[in-house]
Amino acid sequence: MSSHATVHPADPVHHPELCRLAEDSVQRALSLGATDAEAVVIQSEEFHVNVRLGQVEQLTESGSRALGLRVFFAADPSDPSAGCRTASTSTSDLSPQGLSRIIDSAVQLARVTGPDPFAGLPEREAFGAHDPASLALYFDDVPAIPAPDRIDIARRAEAVAMACDPRIQNSSGADFSANTVWRSMINSRSFSAQYRSSYCAFSVTPIAQDADGAMQRDFWYSSARTARLLQSPEEVGRIAAQRALRRLGARRVTTQRCPVVFAPEVARSLMGNLLAAANGDAIYRKSSIFADRLGQKVAGENITMVDDGAMVFDYRTQDGATLRVGGFGASPFDGDGLPTRRTVIVERGILRSLMLNTYTARKLSMSSTAKASRGLAGTPGIGGGNYFLQPGELTPEQIIADVPSGLYVLQTMGHGVNLVTGDYSVGASGLWIENGELAFPVEQITIAGNLKDIFCNIVAIGNDLEFRSAGAVPTIRVEGMTVAGS
Repeated sequence: MSSHATVHPADPVHHPELCRLAEDSVQRALSLGATDAEAVVIQSEEFHVNVRLGQVEQLTESGSRALGLRVFFAADPSDPSAGCRTASTSTSDLSPQGLSRIIDSAVQLARVTGPDPFAGLPEREAFGAHDPASLALYFDDVPAIPAPDRIDIARRAEAVAMACDPRIQNSSGADFSANTVWRSMINSRSFSAQYRSSYCAFSVTPIAQDADGAMQRDFWYSSARTARLLQSPEEVGRIAAQRALRRLGARRVTTQRCPVVFAPEVARSLMGNLLAAANGDAIYRKSSIFADRLGQKVAGENITMVDDGAMVFDYRTQDGATLRVGGFGASPFDGDGLPTRRTVIVERGILRSLMLNTYTARKLSMSSTAKASRGLAGTPGIGGGNYFLQPGELTPEQIIADVPSGLYVLQTMGHGVNLVTGDYSVGASGLWIENGELAFPVEQITIAGNLKDIFCNIVAIGNDLEFRSAGAVPTIRVEGMTVAGS
């Protein structure tokens, strides 16, 4: 392949039969008196294998097809502001009888529900063009990986991890997962679109034990939309072993206020709270620290947080080709059928936009930011695409080197976050920093603060932004958190 060649993902495959079932369901609901209707069809194939000490402990392969239906009845056809009565149903029985049951059930339920002034499909002009192929969400090489090869990848990762050091004699196992999903959405407002996506990942969790019998475990993983971007099992196994070994000899530290450095995988969870605070539904219910703060400062000037449901990356392969791959959270349309897009939620510390679906946007007299999430049953929720914190210029090593005494967090436990008050308190483990160097492992501690302060006290942001999932945040350093220990 030439150095300028481009590798393209497989073209989307349509399922005329499933699309017809969705179309027929919408038309049947309309014929029964519904003002509007929307159908979602999902077909998926999933594989998962767990290996422990070289032996397969669990292997699962499954495929499914299911359809979800939402119907709307105008409360007063002459008054759009009166809203709609609505109901939703779903089924995996796609026989004529099964579909008739859920259509009739949805219609009957909608007739007896109370009207909701904000319910209803988006306006017709809100639906735009969709080009699933441009997002590069599906690759044929994922379903093409033979099952023996998938098992072998998990085995190799575990074997390398256990061979790295004599202190690793046990394992919680290794696994390999792969799935492909086809999704279609059709509604009565002339919207019809579908796309395919693929995903594969593997991980390993070795257990290290010191001379006193104390044990520590950690893990590492690799994930991608195409098998070509998976790390080697050997590399993942070595990293997992190193992460487990560096936890040996962990101890507690005394309670104190100090700088806290968050590793990327932990920083992602912390900063995900910023998006949760910008959730339009929480804003409407006044149950967020960001309520009534739109256009105001909510974080430090170095904080720019973006959510992008249409993110695509260009990777350079070993043979010099350019491989375009969609982000883990990318999709051509959101749960309302609106085209996904890039939204700057916080810009240089200022809350610029909210996470909004159509329903919540109407409640707030605003426009949707195309953040609707949709399963089969129920009304759309609010969810992000690919979110990230704009990276800085410092390396993780430089951030740590500037800490005289503090904590480098590798893992948090629990869900001690209150978005109403901003209180943040979670269990943690990691490495203690002394004179700018990683000194010893620590565990059985709690880190605490308030999100309103934390978002304003991020004094350093790393340059190590890497998308290993739908969210990505580089290493960050927060000043003045409380570390509770002995």
